[in-house]
Amino acid sequence: MHPTAARADNPIVQNVYTADPAPLVHNGRVYLYTGHDEDGSTSFTMKDWRVYSSADMVNWTDHGSPLSLATFSWASSDAWAGQAVQRGGRFYWYVPVKNRATGRMAIGVAVADSPTGPFRDALGRPLVENGEIDPTVFIDDDGQAYLYWGNPNLWYVKLNADMTSYSGSPTRIPLTTAGFGTRTGDPNRPTLYEEGPWVYKRNGLYYMVFAAKCCSEFIAYSTAPGPTGPWTYRGTVMPTQGSSFTNHAGIVDFKGNSYFFYHNGALPGGGGFTRSVAVEKFSYNADGSIPTINMTSTGAPQVGTLDPYVRQEAETIAWGSGLETEWNSEGGMDVGWIENGDYIKVKGVAFGAGASSFAARVASATSGGTVEVRLDSPSGPIVGRCGVPNTGGWQSWTTVNCPVSGATGTRDLYLRFSGGSGFLFNVNWWQFTRAA
Repeated sequence: MHPTAARADNPIVQNVYTADPAPLVHNGRVYLYTGHDEDGSTSFTMKDWRVYSSADMVNWTDHGSPLSLATFSWASSDAWAGQAVQRGGRFYWYVPVKNRATGRMAIGVAVADSPTGPFRDALGRPLVENGEIDPTVFIDDDGQAYLYWGNPNLWYVKLNADMTSYSGSPTRIPLTTAGFGTRTGDPNRPTLYEEGPWVYKRNGLYYMVFAAKCCSEFIAYSTAPGPTGPWTYRGTVMPTQGSSFTNHAGIVDFKGNSYFFYHNGALPGGGGFTRSVAVEKFSYNADGSIPTINMTSTGAPQVGTLDPYVRQEAETIAWGSGLETEWNSEGGMDVGWIENGDYIKVKGVAFGAGASSFAARVASATSGGTVEVRLDSPSGPIVGRCGVPNTGGWQSWTTVNCPVSGATGTRDLYLRFSGGSGFLFNVNWWQFTRAA
């Protein structure tokens, strides 16, 4: 194991390619809505969307795919960049998809009672359709909601309080060089605006962050005194970098800090069509401007610690090697397709005075294997070993326990899996018991 690789926590999902991050803060967690690039893609081959969540910005729980092209009976392809927002206890996810009937890109809206879904098509038809993409939604302090979208143009419409209909007709925002910067070399696109708008408000100022000047894109932003403008170009947020010719931004404040989400091609096999979502912490300048933010492999620092003495989902991961996730017969997700040497890293685990035992919910249709409970690195000290038997099936679950010695303080936990050849076992959840 390369020593620096173990310290890296960006990109924040390693088992699938993710793109187009859209964060949402709800009930002390960040919920992250992403697109999903299919393995080996040579175009934007995207069939579903994914949801992840975190309470500490480093350990992310995989909630699977609660929304896909199949959710929209009228959609044929292109599960591209969307955003979810909350209103009135419900969650509305706006996504661009190709309308089978017209062959054009349209904006659909799905609704759920939970941030992790399941989502259903709220309308059974497009909310709005003009062949353009990348919806972002902003609800102003007065309760008025706005939907913005567009490539090559930039549009907005005022959403009604039901979040699934709108008043008036779509309005095109003037793409002036004063508002969106100057692009050279393309008479059809005089401004830097390309796609992927992200709109929010901070201290009375309205921000529009967007992907600028394809290709390769950088992230730029403009500000305005009101939700519909007039916009003033403010400069670069993230310069062109990171082996993906697109980028897509989402910004939120969480637990007193500001975070910038984006995507790159940093994972093995990564590139412009196999992207991965990453995040950086940043601070606004005193005048409210956004500083220049560069991609790192370190990512955002952890906020707080993780409690090992409550049940933790196995799919809560800071960094995973060799793993996949799947829907689980007991509800939620599990970690599967585990082979010898694969591991899960969980960052900043607060063992305190010490743990006496470790339990894991496991299943195996083969001869099982061992969960090695390690600290600090995949080859770090072993503080416990739990054997996993054949349970009679990949979804036939049992709980195994083993004693633990030497797990104290706040440490990075590595669950390293060992055994014979082939797939060993699945893990649903784990939990430590505090030493008496």
